[in-house]
Amino acid sequence: MNGAEILVQTVIQAGIEVCFANAGTTEIFVVNALEKIPGIRPMLFLFEGGCSGAADGYARMKDKPAMTLLHLGPGFANAVANFHNARRAGSPIFNVIGDHATWHRPSDPLLNMDLEGLVGTVSSWQRTNQSTDRISLDAAEGISAALPGRIASLILPSDHAWTQPSSAEICAARFSFEPAEKETIENAAHLLRTASRKALFLGGRTLRKEGLLVAARIAAATGCDLLTDVFPARMERGAGYPFIKKVPYFPESATALLSGYDAFVFAGAREPVSFFGYQDMPSLLLTPDQRRVHIGNGLQDEAEALGGLADALAAPSDPLLDSPLIASYRRPPLPGGALTAEKVCQSLAALQPENAVIVDESLTSGFAYYDLAAGVAPFTLLTLTGGAIGQGIPSATGAAIACPERPVINLQADGSALYTLQALWTQARENLNVTTLICSNRSYNIIRVEMSRAGFSPIGPVAAPLMDLGHPDIDWVKLSQGFGVPSIRAYTVEEFAAAFSRAMAEPGPHLIELVLT
Repeated sequence: MNGAEILVQTVIQAGIEVCFANAGTTEIFVVNALEKIPGIRPMLFLFEGGCSGAADGYARMKDKPAMTLLHLGPGFANAVANFHNARRAGSPIFNVIGDHATWHRPSDPLLNMDLEGLVGTVSSWQRTNQSTDRISLDAAEGISAALPGRIASLILPSDHAWTQPSSAEICAARFSFEPAEKETIENAAHLLRTASRKALFLGGRTLRKEGLLVAARIAAATGCDLLTDVFPARMERGAGYPFIKKVPYFPESATALLSGYDAFVFAGAREPVSFFGYQDMPSLLLTPDQRRVHIGNGLQDEAEALGGLADALAAPSDPLLDSPLIASYRRPPLPGGALTAEKVCQSLAALQPENAVIVDESLTSGFAYYDLAAGVAPFTLLTLTGGAIGQGIPSATGAAIACPERPVINLQADGSALYTLQALWTQARENLNVTTLICSNRSYNIIRVEMSRAGFSPIGPVAAPLMDLGHPDIDWVKLSQGFGVPSIRAYTVEEFAAAFSRAMAEPGPHLIELVLT
């Protein structure tokens, strides 16, 4: 076996099943190894940002690493934005980046760059392989580093991939969480017992089913509110789950919410920070006099720490099904008439099927959706954790690969969709059950909103074109059809409802352009 075959054997033994790829000449031996050795499902994406976004969506839903195969520094550079989102989401991803042959790189060929420096911007673990004999060990250690929810990147020189190692031994990937700190859990329990206005701030695995039900028990025992960040990575929602307040996007609203508490316990979540630095507004949204305790830090399992907190509080063990803390089943009524952003959100909440995966990159068009969907049939919500737009379409693609039995619905802003629309082609090629809802306001509306907030109103004729996606209008129906995805345009709620029902009934991908007024 050559080095590439050793790599693939190691990855298979570690339990990785999918490789999201956009390979080049320096990766051809890995591509051939994927052909020779069964066990990895390789998938082609037409743009590397699709690979990284799909790996993120897959990892969030599967709770195991995906592998990506990328071509040199420029290929990795194309993927960085969605790796940034994945890093913020705590998604386990193992990257293999092909590099020039060791003896060729010093000649500074055209595609050469500071690959190590670039990879380090988003990777918690990185290594440049130094010999064929170390490929299995490097891959196993990289996968082990990824398993707790991190990005690991292995740079593989092409000559190491084609060389035969002296040993065919395959190394194993291993990881186990560190035990939760009992003293910190006791401190958190004391804070929730004694503070008068307190909140339990949830993130990471605490937003899965088991964690949310434990959080509801803690809220019942202590009277605390339950909060989460503006962009949670993955969250179970709907009837049967507790109500969770989401920190608003804009700092004025976020501060108004958070100032109502004098104490916080953070479980798997970082303290909230303003998205941008605004004039006369603080970066940190909590004040020094607000007490806080963090549990489940570092390599601890935040869900285990939350369970320990419930035990320390002697929280009730019953399922709390009739508690006012738990959302009961309630769908909003289906509106009618011309589509607006609010009607899109209400219509989706009224129509979405049980067990759906909602990938929300709707930005300003989707502000109303979170509250409207609180009591619908249970579903999973994925959001734009790192704020780097272009996440929605590829992340929905990865989620559908991870969960082929579930309908995946991508509530998608039109401007950000243009960053990675090539992933529609992969949806068509793999016949994935993804329905993309393009909220077509034909603008980068968030820039309009921020300009208005800064006092730049009205917006002048030089600045306005920088946020206008018209002239010419982007034809999403033709774009989607060009990538092989059936599509339709809707102007009214009635047209949207009819098209959505068809998309839910038919297998494979669909796209509906929702023209907003």
